[in-house]
Amino acid sequence: MRMLPYERPTEHYDERIIEMDEQICSLIKQRKEASDNNPGFPPLERIAEWSSRFGLYEEFLRSMFAAMLNEENFRPIVKPADFRKHIPLLKSVEQKERFYTLTSIHQYSNASVIILNIDWEAPEQPFERPEIRQHYSYELFIGEEYDCRMMTGGSRSDHASYRFLVSPPLPDDPSGTEFRFQESSGRFDKMELGEEIVFKM
Repeated sequence: MRMLPYERPTEHYDERIIEMDEQICSLIKQRKEASDNNPGFPPLERIAEWSSRFGLYEEFLRSMFAAMLNEENFRPIVKPADFRKHIPLLKSVEQKERFYTLTSIHQYSNASVIILNIDWEAPEQPFERPEIRQHYSYELFIGEEYDCRMMTGGSRSDHASYRFLVSPPLPDDPSGTEFRFQESSGRFDKMELGEEIVFKM
């Protein structure tokens, strides 16, 4: 998702703590390296213990560890510029009562935007078969050389549509490219993964 420009929340900064803040940054870097950039999340009992021992609010500690769960979420995102052309794809895959369609690529000079649509038969009763209506988020994988981010996504009772940003831009002829969409619940742990939808051009 696109992040809003960050504004400094206050002009105040106590210069007496600058060395401590540098140490915090150094410890975060060490933590990232020691965990191979996959730290997970501390048990809530351990957070409660640290809260009591160090006089810090539990919710503050939970928020801090949640923010450090995946640094990649904060990587700067490319803003598409200089639109060039539309490339129609119209590839479809049907899996578990859902119809996935890769509709098109919007080509920009510095990035590509990929459109994924999902359709399904809406249940006659509003609360019937919640597994069909459940809203998921998706991650796109194309190859190590591409940075893929979901830009926007939305759904209604029988349809969902997602836009993914890819940089650098894909070739104008995507023949031979494989688009892999991984369904997830959107939870921090990323362990609750669902369907993988693969489109081969």
